[in-house]
Amino acid sequence: MATDFLRQYYEEQPQAGDLRPRLAAVLAEIEATGTYRHTREELAFGARVAWRNSSRCIGRLYWNSLQVRDRRHVTTAEEVALEAGAHLRAATNGGRLRPVITVFAPDAPDRPGPRIWNDQLIRYAGYEAPDGTVLGDPRNTGITAAAVRLGWSGDAGTPFDVLPLIVQGSGGGQPRCFRLPPEAVLEVPIIHPEFDWLGEWGLRWHAVPAISSMCLEIGGVCYPAAPFNGWYMGTEIGARNLADTDRYDLLPRVAEGLGLDTASDRSLWKDRALVELNRAVLHSFDQADVTISDHHTESRRFLTHIAREERRGRTVPADWSWIVPPISGAATGVFHRYYDTSERTPAYVHHPQALALARGEGLV
Repeated sequence: MATDFLRQYYEEQPQAGDLRPRLAAVLAEIEATGTYRHTREELAFGARVAWRNSSRCIGRLYWNSLQVRDRRHVTTAEEVALEAGAHLRAATNGGRLRPVITVFAPDAPDRPGPRIWNDQLIRYAGYEAPDGTVLGDPRNTGITAAAVRLGWSGDAGTPFDVLPLIVQGSGGGQPRCFRLPPEAVLEVPIIHPEFDWLGEWGLRWHAVPAISSMCLEIGGVCYPAAPFNGWYMGTEIGARNLADTDRYDLLPRVAEGLGLDTASDRSLWKDRALVELNRAVLHSFDQADVTISDHHTESRRFLTHIAREERRGRTVPADWSWIVPPISGAATGVFHRYYDTSERTPAYVHHPQALALARGEGLV
């Protein structure tokens, strides 16, 4: 895997010079230690190409603009948490969001790298009551319970309490909780351009979708803590986070506010409520001057990305079920075509252990 990655790097980066000395040095390092260390340039290239290879991401047009924060020297849980806050401040950029990745120490044969349990740096707590009802985000009941067991006292007890980070340093050890600095968490109040009643509900969502539980794999080296972000497409919030029945499940409430007949699905009350909720999300981010994209714009950008990559002789892997937006799919250009479904490396990868940690299942 190291050989394949280095050949790709030197092929796409001809200014790097002759592959042979570097390849010989890497193979000798692997023979001696069981692993090898990427140069800063190789790391940045690998992180960006991993985004280019992300078959589930529609927003890859700007893959080469990803800002790479090399923090491989950071190994303790405290330092990782501090750098997570710094990542969010750099990515937020006063509302003009920037694609950023922060790469911490990799796994080594005798020493695992640090882990961030949370699946995103910013998530909202889900407080489960004895009767099974949930205040907040039902997706996060497991990790909320884990944070409480680690000493977090909860927050204000609202549907939008920001969870602390649960972090393990290099080498394993006990996970610890760290509150994110309030100034690092930009949130957008959700209002509607026409219906004032929706703005009275106190809805909000965080601006930066920073994925933090996926492993960045480059040439056989695994970086288990490498939080990265782009920016939201509105449907991620309005058609999934706030609308899914196993999340905030707001469609019935929106339909009631609109006075819709919910007795039968044939009235299309869900569809009408979904459109208005998504209008509210886009309007709110625009009013707050925070970067967000709509699904029509992002679909056009993705087709531009495909054309650009094909001119360079590269095909674009894509998972149709993720690329097509969750509302008005047939009204977008990405709906009406087939895609290459092959997996490429470098890549961002979900490992079963990381998925379990994100559910709060790592405590004994």
